[in-house]
Amino acid sequence: MDLDIVGLSRLQFAATALYHFLFVPLTLGLAVILGIMETVYVMTQRPIWRQMTKFWGTLFGINFALGVATGIVMEFQFGMNWSYYSHYVGDIFGAPLAIEGLMAFFLEATLVGLFFFGWERLSKVKHLIVTWAMALGTNFSALWILIANGWMQNPAGAALNPQTMRMEVTSFAEVLFNPVAQAKFVHTVSAGYTVAALFVLGVSAWYLLKGRHVDLAKRSLTVAASFGLAASLSVVVLGDESGYLSGEHQSMKLAAVEAMWETEPAPASFTAFGFPDQEARETHYAVHIPWVMGLIGTRSLDTQIPGIKNLVEQAKGRIQNGLIAYDLLDEIRAHGHQPIPAEVRARFDAHSGDLGHALLLKRYVDDPRQATAAQIEQAAWDTVPQVAPLFWTFRVMVGLGFFFILLTLVFFWHTARHQIDTMPRWLLRVAVWSIPLPWIAAECGWFVAEFGRQPWAIEGVLPVAVAVSNLSATTVLGTLLGFVAIYTVLLIVEMKLMLKAIRKGPQLDEQDRAELQTSPHALPQQSAAF
Repeated sequence: MDLDIVGLSRLQFAATALYHFLFVPLTLGLAVILGIMETVYVMTQRPIWRQMTKFWGTLFGINFALGVATGIVMEFQFGMNWSYYSHYVGDIFGAPLAIEGLMAFFLEATLVGLFFFGWERLSKVKHLIVTWAMALGTNFSALWILIANGWMQNPAGAALNPQTMRMEVTSFAEVLFNPVAQAKFVHTVSAGYTVAALFVLGVSAWYLLKGRHVDLAKRSLTVAASFGLAASLSVVVLGDESGYLSGEHQSMKLAAVEAMWETEPAPASFTAFGFPDQEARETHYAVHIPWVMGLIGTRSLDTQIPGIKNLVEQAKGRIQNGLIAYDLLDEIRAHGHQPIPAEVRARFDAHSGDLGHALLLKRYVDDPRQATAAQIEQAAWDTVPQVAPLFWTFRVMVGLGFFFILLTLVFFWHTARHQIDTMPRWLLRVAVWSIPLPWIAAECGWFVAEFGRQPWAIEGVLPVAVAVSNLSATTVLGTLLGFVAIYTVLLIVEMKLMLKAIRKGPQLDEQDRAELQTSPHALPQQSAAF
């Protein structure tokens, strides 16, 4: 990445997003796990499940607070670092972003407050309703962000107004029910559930290894194993759906992830291993698995997946076609707010879908119509993201996903057979050491989705190089370093608070002690003391 204004702005947004996404998945998953645990408490009246809900709720609260703090900055960055992007697509992008803000800062915050301060003020059933509402609110907050992000990947339900040079909504229903957005939502949420399940599983395993809070750990481990197995399986299934939609709407991303330079006969093979070489435009020592990529990318045996070189040739044609639309813009804008002649508008509409490709030339020449053949060639190759990082990151993510299925399946087997007490200690240690892995997988998924979209801010519509604000590189570099420093401190603070809460363990309040004394399901006093 060139460290100019565009590269630094990209790096700053990537850094803040990656930091923020360390907190989001755990929030999404823990909220649902809290709902499950409290449901068992209300149904069984066993005090241990109330303690479990409050203990994991404390960890949820710490993570939620840091997630909100790191997420605020991202929304301001659209106006600060990406001002032309905000101008160009604000009419579409702003709506889901505003709804998410309202849900995050009003609905979620209110419900989180009721969850923590309503234990003694609400009945058991009412508090359970609050907990599930909090879980749903947290997940629906993520929905609106992913609707906005999904539109960036597949800009459906919108069209460019050439007189205002702004994208405008033509169908909000198409924006809302964008298939890419819906697939990203369920896939991201499932990944968050996996993060939370592996977190609960690992912490519970640590308690069992230490012989502390054994009753809480056994029950938490049981919930995490079953919930984690379902979540990790759904991640793989929904990831397959995302792969199919990438083949349909983002062919270049799919080809880059596969390091597929040439178009292969259908069904295409999956490259399990290899060393992509961007300069030579080939993949060395590639190991292929026949048919797999064709089935994932097209769900058929006779549909081809275009290779990178073929897609670059298509990009050249789209650049040439976009130049016609760019030329017509001068004629349209010369009319000001007067009606556009029907013939001119019809010609523009016929070519406007490729206008974004013409804007790729802005990186090399102020007026794209003055571009040389060499510059058009270079702009076409700019549509190819860096292949090697995508290739390897995707395979790390997929490998970890299958590991999570295996790990949760083993724990589910032991818990279903009531063999927690005889579970091998090495297996518990594997669970503890696996705690960071789902975060790595989630960050890899974010990287593949966003880095694979380059060079587009809006796929096929607005290049990143055009979307950036007119700032100095020094300014962006200074704020980038500042954000990294502040966010690193926040991350350290969260880790210290989480570790302190885990070491401290569940704490009994007056209601806990009263229920332990009166409940027929009360635990032995020695166990309850933990």
